[in-house]
Amino acid sequence: MGKSSFSRAVAALREDRRILRIVPWLAARLMQCLFRLLRVIHVGRAYPESCWAKGERIIVVFWHGRLLMMPFVYPGKPGALLVSQHRDGEYFSRIATILGFEVIRGSATRGGMRALKQMIRAIKGGLNLVVTPDGPKGPRAKVRLGVIEVAKLTGAPIVPVSFSASRRRFLRSWDAFLVPVPFSRAVYIWGEPMYVPLTTTKDEMAKHQEALEERLDLLTMKADDYFRADL
Repeated sequence: MGKSSFSRAVAALREDRRILRIVPWLAARLMQCLFRLLRVIHVGRAYPESCWAKGERIIVVFWHGRLLMMPFVYPGKPGALLVSQHRDGEYFSRIATILGFEVIRGSATRGGMRALKQMIRAIKGGLNLVVTPDGPKGPRAKVRLGVIEVAKLTGAPIVPVSFSASRRRFLRSWDAFLVPVPFSRAVYIWGEPMYVPLTTTKDEMAKHQEALEERLDLLTMKADDYFRADL
């Protein structure tokens, strides 16, 4: 089978309705099983809780490479997840729905304005928003402007979080996707909320981008070092 024929076969499988039903269900169940096999610690959870205590909805952000266990970071809180419109996004969308999230389809390159309006509507409708600001294709660990814009227009605080595990594997993907090893210890680390005033100028928006990148990088480093003695 030639390369083009193989690509067409893979594309046909991706679009097969039976595959679209079965694979996301299996993936969601495997994620739940893996989470249950971890010994989880939470650090800094008072940050989002303090926002909720004031009646605020929050924008939860984390790097794309830490996505796998993030659906379980705070079970029970209503959330809307931004999922890109690229071909694999349909699988991610279905997985998120199975795990209890509402899904907003769009990204900076496709459906951006529509997604922005939906994100604003979701927050005003009482949902927390979940965003990977460097997804879906990177560049890795670089915050795109969209999440800052949503925070500015809604007044919702951006609350960064990261995840790591005492034993983990990194995939050879653009985002260095982290997969925790079963039965290892794991940690979620939250950071301080970031507010973006409605009066924020274009130059100030860029500074918020840089500040959010620094916070996420620091949280990720702290999470990776949390169990350093176990590595």
